[in-house]
Amino acid sequence: MLPKFLLYPLIFLVALGTVAVGIVVMTLALLYPKLPSLDAVTDYRPKLPLRVYTTDHQLIGEFGEERRAMLKLTEVPLNMRHAILAAEDDRFYQHGAVDFQGVLRAMLADVFSHSAKEGASTITMQVARNFFLTNERTLTRKLSEVLLSYKIESNLTKDQILELYINQIYLGQRAYGFGAAAVVYYGKPLSQLTVAEMAMLAGLPKAPSRYNPIINPQRAALRQQYVLRRMHDLKYLNDADFTLALHKPGHASAYHANALTRADYVAEMVRQYMVQTYGDGVYSSGYSVITTLLKPDQDAAFRAVREGVLAYDQRHGYRGPEATLDLPSSGATIADFEESLGDLEIANELYPAVVESASEKEVSAYIKNVGPVILKDGALAFVHASLSPKTSADRRIKRGSLIRVLRNDKSGWVIVQYPKAEAALVSLDTHNGAIRALVGGFDFNRTKYNHVIQAYRQPGSSFKPFIYSAALEKGFTPFTLVDDSPIVIHDPNQNGGEAWEPHNYENEYLGPIRLRIGLAESKNMVAIRVLKAISPGYAQEYIKRFGFESNRQPAYLSMALGAGEATPLQMATAYAVFANGGFRVKPYFIDQILDSSGKPLSRTQPILAGEGAEQVIDPRNAFIMTSMMKDVIRMGTATRALSLGRQDLAGKTGTTNDHVDAWFCGFQPSLVAVAWVGFDKPASLGPQETGAQAALPIWMDYMGTALKTVPESEAIMPPGIEVVAIDPKTGQPSTASDHIDDYTYATAAQNN
Repeated sequence: MLPKFLLYPLIFLVALGTVAVGIVVMTLALLYPKLPSLDAVTDYRPKLPLRVYTTDHQLIGEFGEERRAMLKLTEVPLNMRHAILAAEDDRFYQHGAVDFQGVLRAMLADVFSHSAKEGASTITMQVARNFFLTNERTLTRKLSEVLLSYKIESNLTKDQILELYINQIYLGQRAYGFGAAAVVYYGKPLSQLTVAEMAMLAGLPKAPSRYNPIINPQRAALRQQYVLRRMHDLKYLNDADFTLALHKPGHASAYHANALTRADYVAEMVRQYMVQTYGDGVYSSGYSVITTLLKPDQDAAFRAVREGVLAYDQRHGYRGPEATLDLPSSGATIADFEESLGDLEIANELYPAVVESASEKEVSAYIKNVGPVILKDGALAFVHASLSPKTSADRRIKRGSLIRVLRNDKSGWVIVQYPKAEAALVSLDTHNGAIRALVGGFDFNRTKYNHVIQAYRQPGSSFKPFIYSAALEKGFTPFTLVDDSPIVIHDPNQNGGEAWEPHNYENEYLGPIRLRIGLAESKNMVAIRVLKAISPGYAQEYIKRFGFESNRQPAYLSMALGAGEATPLQMATAYAVFANGGFRVKPYFIDQILDSSGKPLSRTQPILAGEGAEQVIDPRNAFIMTSMMKDVIRMGTATRALSLGRQDLAGKTGTTNDHVDAWFCGFQPSLVAVAWVGFDKPASLGPQETGAQAALPIWMDYMGTALKTVPESEAIMPPGIEVVAIDPKTGQPSTASDHIDDYTYATAAQNN
């Protein structure tokens, strides 16, 4: 029997323990019925963004509060699962809802470190917290978390819980789940990440803002190394893979938050359409929109526009550094460089860089998110004058100068500059109107203004084919002689009532020439005389069949020189009429719309050329106009396109007064493309910047890729066309065997 001095304290302790247990039991009894239903996890329906894809199912954009890519556990690479377990809960498959061994380890670590650094939340507890609870630090919330964890574990398998965690956890940059984070931070699917990149993502759940590799790259790197060490210690990585991962940590960048295929302008077109059609709910309902874009075509268009604008910029010289950034007078660290570059974005693969030191032979710079680099020789060619001590201070490259660099496949990094000029390109299938590529400007982040569909610009000489097509209907033939000599127009309704004295490019005149040569050489005097002969009123009415708005094409003689207005998309649609034999197809960019389960909601049913589409010009007219535009490439203003090595290309250059707008509109029987270059605020591109110089190279770069697998094809000559020998001097039919063959056909106008 215990002594009384021990018995009473023992009774007191037992009673106290009983009360404590009772309180805990009562608390649990009161809390458990109030726990939320598990419907959110057993019937998991997260907010899914609106996603936009190419027709070959490559992501081009997503819109929503949460970036998320739902994955089955079997779709998650084993290394990714191992990285998550190593970072968050390596005994996940061994313990229950609560890891009591982990709790004890965390308590001991906190005691010995005199802090609360170690956590003991299991993956199941994190799922409970993320789905149902807040992050407040209270005993009630913690007890609810534990109870919910047991409830979850009794209703779901471990694999189901891990799958929920992988898809739900917040990882910074509006990315929810590891599938979305892979695209946001690395610009590729989770399945394509390296072990090191997976370890970087696995380190994010602990504190997404603190370990964000974009905002805090150094701290994120330390966390990544910790995860890799844990994976190695747990035998998830062998020595060789562990060493490789440490030496090749991967490169995360805000740039990768952009879509995999660069089609921002089309993604925005889709977003606007979806909101107008389905309302704001599209941002969380998981719709998928399949566009008509082809990834290879869109990638080619993006590169062509970028290279074309940069080439134009190179021809007009370096304007000097963008700004001067603050740097310590000496001994700058990586942190100093990154801080100086601040929020500057990587725009269209043009990286911002700050200069550490500069001489006429060498520039030492720090590239944002890349690191230090030494630039010399060819990398300095563009800016050589700005490295001279004699250059004015505002144009000289020196310590602290903000420059732009571009990675060149041949010579590494080179100095470029952010361009002021704009460009656009659009292509569409001539048979059904499906848009295959669309780039609305040099950089979507600079301006959302979509030049393809919004910019009404003067088309210049690229408009002449429509005037010539109208002339064919009025009895002209490709071999009709027209005088190419200076002309003075006196029209009280034009040019403010003053005499209008148009001129040819470089004031070159050939006298009487065939209509075919007039188009190939883009002779303005020929086009004006043709329009005068058929009348501007007739031409204004005629061009409506191509889709042009008559109010934007005033019925003046200047219409012959493209003095009206049209968008690149309108020009592409109009040129498709020539390419497909005279049919007007309606351009479209959405192929189908799917709901969150992949069920089709709608699908575009285009009206095809030759199968229901309206025939707006005679097929003979289309054939002859195509033949004439082939000569533009064969012997006219676009002979540079001969380098593509194809005989089935046709098109027309366009240059407006004072070289404000530069165009090339061209096609192959199955594909039409239009390229435009200019400034948003109309200004001269420069005296030599014609359509052939500024726009044609963009068109060629694009078509060279888009037609790579498309066999050459020739249009079949339709019935009713006659091949005749003509005398090039008189433009009259001839029986001489050595004269030129050309086409003609009888029209109603001719017969009358």
